Amino acid sequence: MDQQIIASLIQDSRRSYAAIGKRVGLSAPAVKRRVDALQQTGAVKRFTAEIDQSVLGWNIEAFVELHCDGGLSPSMMRTMAAEIPEVTDAYTVTGEADGIFLIRAQNTSHLEDVMVRIREWKGINHTRSSVILSHL
Repeated sequence: MDQQIIASLIQDSRRSYAAIGKRVGLSAPAVKRRVDALQQTGAVKRFTAEIDQSVLGWNIEAFVELHCDGGLSPSMMRTMAAEIPEVTDAYTVTGEADGIFLIRAQNTSHLEDVMVRIREWKGINHTRSSVILSHL
C-alpha cells in the first residue's frame, strides 16, 4: 500500500490525498496518516516540482568528471557543489574520476564559465565534461 502511495506521489506530488485514496482504495485521512508516517520514518524526504529548465532558458546540461589530487575530500566536493549554483547533482564515484557533477547552464559560454570556476578550486587536477544531447 505504501509503495502505491509513494508511486502516486512520485507521479504528482501535488495530488490530493483524496485522489491518492481513490487510486489505492483508502480514505483521504488514511492516506494522510500513511504519508505522515512515511515522512516520520524518512522514506519521504520532501515534495518537489519537476521544472522544465529549457523553458527558463537553461538549455545545456553536462556531466563533469572531477579528477582530484588526494587532498580533496568528499565533504570539500560537497562544499564546492553547494557554492556553484549551476551544480544540480553531485556524486562521488569509483573509477578514474573522483566525483561527477551534473551542471545546468544557459548556453555553451555559460557552461565554459562554470568549468573555469570548477577548475579554479584547489585540489582539482583536471575535469572532463560530456554534454547531454537528450534524455531517454
